Amino acid sequence: MAYDLTKRLVIGLASSALFDLEESDQIFRTKGEQSYRNHQRTYENEPLKKGVAFPFIKRLLSLNSLNDENGPLVEVILLSRNDPDTGLRVMNSIEYYKLNITRAVFLQGKSPLPYIPAFDIELFLSANKVDVRQATVAGYPAGMVMKGNIKDDIHDHELRIAFDFDGVIIDDEAEAIYQQNRDLKSFHDNENSKRNILHNPGPLNKFICRLAHIQKIEHLELSQNPKYRPILKTALVTARNAPSHTRAINTLRKLGIEINEAFFLGGVEKNKVLEIMRPHIFFDDQMIHLEKVAQILPSVHIPFGVTNP
Repeated sequence: MAYDLTKRLVIGLASSALFDLEESDQIFRTKGEQSYRNHQRTYENEPLKKGVAFPFIKRLLSLNSLNDENGPLVEVILLSRNDPDTGLRVMNSIEYYKLNITRAVFLQGKSPLPYIPAFDIELFLSANKVDVRQATVAGYPAGMVMKGNIKDDIHDHELRIAFDFDGVIIDDEAEAIYQQNRDLKSFHDNENSKRNILHNPGPLNKFICRLAHIQKIEHLELSQNPKYRPILKTALVTARNAPSHTRAINTLRKLGIEINEAFFLGGVEKNKVLEIMRPHIFFDDQMIHLEKVAQILPSVHIPFGVTNP
């Protein structure tokens, strides 16, 4: 029987997002492909250091302890620019850290872009700016994992995912109105007049809808097992404030998306909230909101819409 990915949350993951490849990349850039190949072979049984997206992926895979009638809830597929030979160290590292990632694609330097639809991927993560940009332009949900000094609390079993709203969960229709003349009144007037009109979906719309489905399964598990500790928590961290919050909440409600926490900041710096929340990953379409956060928290740039020409 064919393995059906359409009923699962599928993440496409570059090795550069999962592991710290700075040392080996430096060897490739300065000494060439053969030196890089020799280095990876020499150290193929030495685990790579954890990368920025590692805490997120580890906890996301832990949701497979639930399962449903369709089997595992989450599938993570490695999409690597390595070839199978140099990629062996990546797979050995996955095994060392006991990550349940069994499907992999090795492309010997080629872009993973053509294979994103083949695996029904609802989020592609990479530290390669070009790959992410090309995927986004092609209409695929993709994010660039930003560099940062990330520390993971291994005793923290929750998975906290934080989202910006405009240009991430929804499209950039409303954002474009503000960007035309930086007039907040025009923005609020537009949103207030359309408070009962559903926003158009953004690049991570399907991803968050799939998370909402997993949350419902967690609620069911909790109702049957009071000792169960829910894993997944989601948060909205947006520069919107009243009265534009109403359309945002109505859109999430109509889509059946549960958000555990929401911060309508109206210009307050996002990093002040995020440093307290400490999400395991934060998605935003504007670099200005990510620069401070990325230094200490796993952050992903979504290069979508009017703010990313």
